Amino acid sequence: MHLYTMRTPLAQDFKGTLVRLAEMGYATVGVSGRHGHSAVDIRRMLDETRLKAVLEHVGYDVVSGSGLPRALDEVRTLGGKWIVVPSLPGSLHSPAGFREAARQFNRAGLAARKLGMKVLFHNHGSDHVVVDGVNLYDILLTETDPELVGFELDVYWATKGGADPARLFVGHPRRFPALHVKDMAPNGDFADVGSGVLDFPAMFDDARRGGVTQWLVEHDAPADPFATALSSYRYLSRLRY
Repeated sequence: MHLYTMRTPLAQDFKGTLVRLAEMGYATVGVSGRHGHSAVDIRRMLDETRLKAVLEHVGYDVVSGSGLPRALDEVRTLGGKWIVVPSLPGSLHSPAGFREAARQFNRAGLAARKLGMKVLFHNHGSDHVVVDGVNLYDILLTETDPELVGFELDVYWATKGGADPARLFVGHPRRFPALHVKDMAPNGDFADVGSGVLDFPAMFDDARRGGVTQWLVEHDAPADPFATALSSYRYLSRLRY
């Protein structure tokens, strides 16, 4: 479960929310927002609920700046092995900007590797557009070092942007250790996993080739976060591919 989905209940009762996720059957989470808690506090609550954080979303300005060493240390405190940039500033949405981002990711990846960690990038739909004849996402795929930089693929946003997750897995093996599993309603809005139109079995047939080891449920605007978490978990636990 990516905890951005649960941000409203987390802000009210962080540990209680984790307890309920664990009771549903979730084992791993991605952290996105600490709601006033320190990394040490969240790690304690995770340990007490027998959940494990595998990653945390950290802003591009931190990962590309002087705050990187502290951010890496705190992600490691949480128990994560991936530090994830959730988006790029709008000012970088050009081929030149994405090439600069690739350079920064490689630099940060070197620092992360010293701690046994890796930098990942989380996509949105606008990252898959073609600008001046170049697909922006392809720049990151081709100009980052596979040993240092990977990708947390959001399958909803990839599809929304015109990309094919299965094709990405096949074309760029072992680059996608983590997924945001997010469904799309018929009208293009967000949906609970399994209730929308995305063909998850077809995507996941090639997920292993892409290097996927973590499936993180996400819904950007759930009406009832706990109902979304439960229905999504039930669908994925029964899915065969």
